[in-house]
Amino acid sequence: MMIETLDDLFLHTLRDVLYAERRVFKALPKMERKATHAVLKKVISSHIEETERHILRLEEVFDAMGKPARGAKCDAIVGLIDEAEGLMADGTDAETMDAALISLVQAIEHYEIARYTSLVTWARQLGNPEAARLLRATLYDEHVALKVLTKMAERRVNAMAAA
Repeated sequence: MMIETLDDLFLHTLRDVLYAERRVFKALPKMERKATHAVLKKVISSHIEETERHILRLEEVFDAMGKPARGAKCDAIVGLIDEAEGLMADGTDAETMDAALISLVQAIEHYEIARYTSLVTWARQLGNPEAARLLRATLYDEHVALKVLTKMAERRVNAMAAA
């Protein structure tokens, strides 16, 4: 796809983030199984459901634009998930694995926040307030998830891993 206009860039980035959300949706259950801290398991489980809602919102944006909800390979998310899978395969102690899982999901959240921030701005600039509203809702979810993970790491999990 040639990217010559902001419309093209918006569509390309929507496809990128749809691919990313779908890959994250598939990767999170393995992370949930690998987690040992009960609260972390619950947070990851909740994020699986949230990610499914994000996919549905993206599909709604595509539908409103009259475009097929087709993802485009996102090398960044592939790299982040490959890193997560490699770390999970290394088999470290439970507390350290929980700290690693939080860090890995935080990296994914940061990526998604960057993408959704741009998409919300572009949707507004392109005169698509409904897309902006839907994307802003997901951006909010991503910020909340990042805060929850950070607090959990700072208050419990990192200290347990250090002990």
